[in-house]
Amino acid sequence: MTLSCKLIFIFLFLTYTLSLSGNLTIIILTFVDPHLKTPMYFFLKNFSLEISFTSAITPRYLYSIATGDNIITYKACIIQVFFTDLCRVSEFFLLTAMSYDYYVAICKPLHYVIIMSKRVCGILIICCRMAGLCVIIPPLSLGLNLKFCDSNMIHHFACDAFPLVKISCSDTWFVEWTVIICAVLTLNMTLTCVVLSYAYIIKTIFRFPSVQQRKKAFLTCSSHMIVISITYGTCIFIYMNPTAKEKMTINKGVSLLISSFSPTLNPFTYTLRNNQG
Repeated sequence: MTLSCKLIFIFLFLTYTLSLSGNLTIIILTFVDPHLKTPMYFFLKNFSLEISFTSAITPRYLYSIATGDNIITYKACIIQVFFTDLCRVSEFFLLTAMSYDYYVAICKPLHYVIIMSKRVCGILIICCRMAGLCVIIPPLSLGLNLKFCDSNMIHHFACDAFPLVKISCSDTWFVEWTVIICAVLTLNMTLTCVVLSYAYIIKTIFRFPSVQQRKKAFLTCSSHMIVISITYGTCIFIYMNPTAKEKMTINKGVSLLISSFSPTLNPFTYTLRNNQG
């Protein structure tokens, strides 16, 4: 194992361990602590299931680095693509639902308990998962029909849509644009809802008479805004490329950060918010 591989292995192992322990701690605490039965922590618990995304990628990659075994079967590759894309897309809809939760909490505090009932929260989570499934089914179905002739080497650390398209000998134009259109529609739709929620939130906050009230309200939303900025910024960078066959090296590095560092950062940002708020 070369020095660079050792450094990557150590970095990924540490970030994955921190991500796993941090997110599992949040999930366990929301189950056992009766004070954490509010809608905000219900959404945070579901958002912490993002460890499913990094768990579908990082352990297999760590194994490849440690053993030098870089071979993955076609079925295992497709399963990895399905779970990573489902978790990734569902995350955007979940962030949108969380934005709506903050909107109700700040803009309609007297009706918060009625609007964000346990039943409503459950329906929102189911809708987020189903929306993610509906988004990934069209491109995944098309991807299953791709043919691979000469090359069977994926130039990526995990199975993903664009690396698979790159090595296919089929006409991939329609698949590429289906992936891009689904990504753009998901990003635009969810980001529009998030922006609208925060526009009303900021408008309401500036109406608060007390500076202390405004500061507390901004601190309440700060962690969520940080996570939104990181999530949308990195994904827009990757999926707004004109074709899948360009900038693969840069995308590989950004994807590695998304799958390892971002899930590690989330528990700390939300813990910081709770300590301050």
